[in-house]
Amino acid sequence: MIGDKLVIKDYHRKAAAAIYEALEEKLKQTAHPLAVSVAGESGCGKSETARVLADLCNQAGYRAIILQQDDYFAYPPKTNHQKRLEDINRVGPWEVKLDLIEKNIEEIKTGDQKAITKPLVNYDLDSIGEETVPTGGIRVIVVEGTYTTTLKNADFRAFIDRNYRQTKNSRLDRSREPQSKYLEKVLFIEHEIIAAHKKLADLVIPAPQDERNTRQPE
Repeated sequence: MIGDKLVIKDYHRKAAAAIYEALEEKLKQTAHPLAVSVAGESGCGKSETARVLADLCNQAGYRAIILQQDDYFAYPPKTNHQKRLEDINRVGPWEVKLDLIEKNIEEIKTGDQKAITKPLVNYDLDSIGEETVPTGGIRVIVVEGTYTTTLKNADFRAFIDRNYRQTKNSRLDRSREPQSKYLEKVLFIEHEIIAAHKKLADLVIPAPQDERNTRQPE
């Protein structure tokens, strides 16, 4: 997504290192691309962890790309926010073209095409365009987003176990949307949905020590 702001901290580096360590043997044993999902609630560090993980893979000689769920929403960010204001029941995985993510992953895995065409969101312009991504030599597909644990084409699922109350400071750091009581309602709905996905994960990454006593959503 064009205009995304990443604030990478030690927690993200440690989380990415844990995922890479869990993946390393799989990468040595197979020559075909592996899809790795990095999921969790808003502000938990998905984008930052995915970026560091991709860097670790590339440094080790395994070409990696990142697919961001934010690029696959049916509407661009500001328009999607307005749609939610009109009807809060819109909040959920149905806002995202998960089937298109599955299709792009499959296209990379099969290697039938030299490139894929995928959506590309421009946050500031509130628009959705397209980009062409070369697929030759890709070994790791890092797919990050709130609902990516549910992807059938994922070979390994990492889940960052930080709830929306624990991530408030992280969300403020990224400054992607104004904090409000309405946003808290949206995040609570997402929490109710995403918390159920943790059991699907191959690796659960705990919250940093200083966040673990934060009051849980009721």
